[in-house]
Amino acid sequence: MKKKMFYLGGALAVLALATYVGLQFFLGSIVKAGVNSFGPRLTQTKVELAEAHISPLSGVGTLSGLYVGNPKGWTSEKAFYLGRIHIDVEPFSILGDHIIVNEITIDQPEFVYETKVIASNIGDLLKNIEAATGGGSDKPQATTKSGKPIKFEVKKFVLTNGKVTLGVGAAALTLPMPPITLENLGTSEGGITPGQLVFAVMRSVT
Repeated sequence: MKKKMFYLGGALAVLALATYVGLQFFLGSIVKAGVNSFGPRLTQTKVELAEAHISPLSGVGTLSGLYVGNPKGWTSEKAFYLGRIHIDVEPFSILGDHIIVNEITIDQPEFVYETKVIASNIGDLLKNIEAATGGGSDKPQATTKSGKPIKFEVKKFVLTNGKVTLGVGAAALTLPMPPITLENLGTSEGGITPGQLVFAVMRSVT
């Protein structure tokens, strides 16, 4: 009897572990697929997220290797690269249409800033995002499987230890960026779209 109970307990432990790992992979896959699918439509540039890991119990996780390419007409291939992004999401809100994010912390981001007279690559990227979020049924929108638009509420956003490279080639100059802290993004509106969230953050960066 004791041996049967031991085997049963072991089987339940393995099942629980498999379920946890499966849920973690499932949540991470949703985030990665969403970014890689919606990002290019929003920025009109290459957008690629390498990895996403989110705990299904705590909602805490890490996004790794977010690459955003430059708009057409600029020298550098990338506009910016975010190596690691720490996120704290309300557990399982990611499965609904109103995602509540307690905190996003981006540490050591890398930006490339190019200029041509009165234009800049980051400015053009911001224009692409603004055009994509300007309203209208033809604008790209992230939706749930049921077709409902996804909205975000971010209680705290922090960007720290960033650096920006001004220009390209031998004349390029790399400088530190001041830290950025934003709070209650989308709270008063009852949630904002992913495009509106990205635009709000990028506007603060520029």
